[in-house]
Amino acid sequence: SVYLAFFWSPLGPEKGVLNVFFVILIISVLLGLFHLFIRSYALILQYILNYKSAFLLLVVSIVLCGGIIWLGFGTVFGFTPGFIKNTKPWNALHHTFPGLGKEFMPPLDEGAYLFMPMTMPHASLGESLDVLQIQDMAIRSIPEIDSVVGKIGRVESSLDPAPISLVETVVNYQPEYIVGVDGRWLKFKYDKKTRTYSRDENGELIEDRNGRPFRQWRDEIKSTDDIWNEIVKVSAVPGTTSASKLQPIAARIVMLQSGMRAPMGLKIYGPDLQTLEKIGFDIEKLLLNVPSIEPATVFADRVVGKPYLEIEIDREAIARYGMSIRQVQNVIEVAIGGKKITTSVEGRERYPIRIRYLRELRDDIESITKILVPAANGAQIPLGQLANINYLRGPQVIKSEDNFLVGYVIFDKKPGFAEVDVVEQARAYLDEKRISGELFIPPGASYKFTGSYESQVRAEKKLRLILPIALLAIFLIIYFRFKTVATTLMVFSGIIVAWSGGFIMIWLYNQDWFLNFSLFGTGMRELFQIHPINLSVAVWVGFLALFGIAADDGVIIGTYLQQVFEENKPGDIEAIRKATVFAGVRRIRPAMMTAGTTILALLPVLTSTGRGSDVMVPMAIPTFGGMILAIITVLVVPVLYCSVAELKVKVNKFNDKIN
Repeated sequence: SVYLAFFWSPLGPEKGVLNVFFVILIISVLLGLFHLFIRSYALILQYILNYKSAFLLLVVSIVLCGGIIWLGFGTVFGFTPGFIKNTKPWNALHHTFPGLGKEFMPPLDEGAYLFMPMTMPHASLGESLDVLQIQDMAIRSIPEIDSVVGKIGRVESSLDPAPISLVETVVNYQPEYIVGVDGRWLKFKYDKKTRTYSRDENGELIEDRNGRPFRQWRDEIKSTDDIWNEIVKVSAVPGTTSASKLQPIAARIVMLQSGMRAPMGLKIYGPDLQTLEKIGFDIEKLLLNVPSIEPATVFADRVVGKPYLEIEIDREAIARYGMSIRQVQNVIEVAIGGKKITTSVEGRERYPIRIRYLRELRDDIESITKILVPAANGAQIPLGQLANINYLRGPQVIKSEDNFLVGYVIFDKKPGFAEVDVVEQARAYLDEKRISGELFIPPGASYKFTGSYESQVRAEKKLRLILPIALLAIFLIIYFRFKTVATTLMVFSGIIVAWSGGFIMIWLYNQDWFLNFSLFGTGMRELFQIHPINLSVAVWVGFLALFGIAADDGVIIGTYLQQVFEENKPGDIEAIRKATVFAGVRRIRPAMMTAGTTILALLPVLTSTGRGSDVMVPMAIPTFGGMILAIITVLVVPVLYCSVAELKVKVNKFNDKIN
């Protein structure tokens, strides 16, 4: 326990020896409860066998409770008459059991954020660079930030069609504690009297195996979400939008899937750019009113808004001077755009050499109008006399998909909401506005929701096939062992009970009162990372693991029950119950060892932090809750086996009376 405590450190590395007391306490309590249950098992089973119907009704109620938590109270009892649905008890139960949210995968901690706000499309390159530098300096001032690297525009690649208005800043933050190359916490010399860390002459911390880890975050920073909130707060610059919460790897995956820089959004298809922009603005205003959407993250593409310099050559004017269109265009190309005159060869590298006017001679309309164009008679005519020069609004980027022009409206969810639920709420809200006429979609235009939630929808379709196949495989394996459908169903009932236990544990994690107390100065909610859990691929993988383990107790009990009944062949009800209790008592210890080792092994997973814990914790929650409730299997299987045996005896006696 001492070695486990220092290696596990559930209360945090700074707690030191308190971790030992906590680990000893939690293991002692669990083992004590298991031992007490084993000692009382015979009395409990004897009592339950006298009230089998009431006990089985309790088990059915637990299974029904799991279904209500999964689907929601209103969904399970959707057939209830309207006058009952409108009552206060119904509304209270519907609020308590609304059903679980859905998402593809829980967000992973990559140790970095990708901050991607937008500037206005008409902002100049210099202004956009100023905004980027201001934001980088503001973010770098946060003590928890390790490095900040900002980029604006795009590289010379068609695979990165980012406009000048898009800012991409990779923000790396420090780990909570200083870690070594192996990823473990480093310990440093600590003075308990002054409660300070000792430092050398250079001001560096001194490593000490008997010291304490050094926490790099401020006291008010409890999680990575707090760091993101600090980034959003300090980076607020007039003329820029906020940004969805993204991380570098996850953001690239989302961009490859949908093309958008947000986990959720809409794609608007239309015949022209003006229509796309109008529909996008209308939808943007409406999405601000959806309760589950973070208003600051709603942003519609400014499709038309980039300033363009248009030089319209006056054909009559150039004709008076004996010029051609090509002559004027050549001057414009050389003076403003630049013309390649030769190529510089440096080994295997080739660089074009271009000539054009200095920037101060071409950076505004007034300077451009003074560009001289040679006439046929040798006169130098200002360009302003040969063309009309104006600024016009045009597209900053033109996107197309499925042979349609496309524009994006991106948004993100508020904390505590699931991705699929947010998209469904937004879709229902927009459909309602379309029916009422507040949102008008002209002919030839349409929109659809897209984003990472689509991955969840695809995964759900696959799980609908995988889960039944897995359960069928488990059923067949159990059947090949017992060779009877009745016994197989009895053992299989443990999986159903464990299934409900997994959902009950997920529901408890969504309740504010669950484990809301402190021990040794550490809150249990923070220790076990209790927060709302949504159904995701990770959760369903945890259920698949649970299904494989939950049948073990039933197989252990059922195997020995079958052996005892085949050897003794009890002929009356009293003998059947004695044989049932005898078989249960002989196999309760190995059954509890199976459940106990699984439950104890999952405790470090539930309290784990760092890389990978974001996925492991949702996987462990249903398995942990299911195995706790699967302990009932050591009672359910004997009760069902005894009930079937008693029924056979009663049927035989009835047949004897008839004959």
